[in-house]
Amino acid sequence: MQYNIIELKQGIKIHFIKTNSFKTNLLAAFLSTPLEKEMVTTNALIPAVLKRGSKKLKTQEEINIALENMYGATFDCGIEKMGDNQILKFYLEGISEKFVEEKIDLLRKNIELMLDIVFNPLIDENGFNTEYVEGEKNTIKHIIESKIDSKDQYTLDKCIETMYSNKGYGLYKYGYVEDLEKIDNKNLYEEYKNLINNSKIDIFLSGDFEEENVIKIIEQNENIKNLKQRQPKYIINNEETEKKEKVEKIKEKTEEMNIAQGKIVIGLDINENTKDSRYIASLYNTILGNSANSKLFQNVREKANLAYFTSSSYIRQKNNIYIKCGIDVKNYEKTIKIIKEQLEGMKNGDFTEKEIEEAKKYMISAIKSIEDEQDTLITYYLGQELSNLNTSLDEYIKNIEKINKKQIQDIANKMEINTIYFLKSY
Repeated sequence: MQYNIIELKQGIKIHFIKTNSFKTNLLAAFLSTPLEKEMVTTNALIPAVLKRGSKKLKTQEEINIALENMYGATFDCGIEKMGDNQILKFYLEGISEKFVEEKIDLLRKNIELMLDIVFNPLIDENGFNTEYVEGEKNTIKHIIESKIDSKDQYTLDKCIETMYSNKGYGLYKYGYVEDLEKIDNKNLYEEYKNLINNSKIDIFLSGDFEEENVIKIIEQNENIKNLKQRQPKYIINNEETEKKEKVEKIKEKTEEMNIAQGKIVIGLDINENTKDSRYIASLYNTILGNSANSKLFQNVREKANLAYFTSSSYIRQKNNIYIKCGIDVKNYEKTIKIIKEQLEGMKNGDFTEKEIEEAKKYMISAIKSIEDEQDTLITYYLGQELSNLNTSLDEYIKNIEKINKKQIQDIANKMEINTIYFLKSY
């Protein structure tokens, strides 16, 4: 596997992941912009409208026919949140022309269709097609209102929202129902033009291809020619997380709902941002709660039998750890007590060299598996790009391998609970 980047114009890059491990080429385009309360809902709506039709292919049916004629290529789009940035994402996957008997420039067709959908939208009376906008507003409204259906994700989102309030990372990536009412076809199109002119644009291609040929196809595309240079710092660097203020008092919030199982999410701040500290924090998290051998799994679930599930996840972009548990409501106090005991134990060095080695093996296996899926590999390198890094998977593994117990214990002592969010039954 080879990874290479070229800057097409200031703020616009093409990323090449050359590999012959797959029979498909996966093309992706990402528009990255800072998360802002005023624009988060509008931005979330844009990919949904774009996929409905372009100037060349005016309906979703026409797009689907074009995809089918390219040996059943598939197109998808959506919205993501990475640190304090909102990402509009577009994917087109098509079979490599090396596996097609017909002599056809299939990759060119894939690239041109993707660029047409993203950068050449269907316009109606100085704005997007009104029918498409109203239809997708209803779809986004349903997504926002349905977020409560997954209680685990809902509790995590509410914990993050409590920690960060209306600041970037605290915002819901699909936005808010009350803001949908303000959006029409004209102001949505104006925001689209703002994004196209100002957002950071990254185009990825994963598969087996000739790099020079791809560069030529993209450079010659009229939609790309029309793009202006932009300031590449129009995003928030994920490695430059603000210094966290000391928590004077833990935020504790309880919400009641008609549910059978209580949900706990505990948000931890890591007050360390030095070089390599995030690799250490990631390993710390694996020992704490990110595997079946972890402290939380063994002590909260197995020994104390208090939780239906328990785990922890590390959010590198914000330097936070989130501990998640599903419990009987009556076990809340006991569960919190044992979780705090595990956090204190880590601060005191109550973990063995064997646990460290097991955690390293677990992490290294997960890192190696990134190469097994094209979209996972693209997501990894997008994260590197938005963090202003270029760490290969091999380098990532080496950074994990060299971590020692003292470093993990030092990180443990930089941890503090910021928020405890508890969703319980009436």
